[in-house]
Amino acid sequence: MRFLIRVVVNAFAIWVVTLIPALKVTVIPFAPGETLQLVLTLLLVAVIFAIVNTIIGTVIKVLAFPLYILTLGLISLIINGFLLWLTAWLTHWWNWGLRVEDFWWGVVAALVISLINWIFGIFLRPKRRND
Repeated sequence: MRFLIRVVVNAFAIWVVTLIPALKVTVIPFAPGETLQLVLTLLLVAVIFAIVNTIIGTVIKVLAFPLYILTLGLISLIINGFLLWLTAWLTHWWNWGLRVEDFWWGVVAALVISLINWIFGIFLRPKRRND
């Protein structure tokens, strides 16, 4: 259930990011209706982004641990931008999905996605009981 909520929040964040002119979404051509095409495309891009973050992102973050210490965590912006750019590159092969004009626009988009995920995480985080 937590994964589904995360995917929906990421899909919303990707939609917000596509308001930046350097990023756009090419919709899936086989779904009926323009709105349904956009929603399905955003959800599939969010699933791919979650998978890339889980598999490749974890490996990169473990290997880049010394850089996290040296840069006080600022390297995470570059890594997240790379993971978003990688997601755009992966969806490019199917002729739908996310398009990122430049790597640095990917870094800006990753920053916005991180902020949106952080804000939604505050409200959607389960409450802990004080025993």
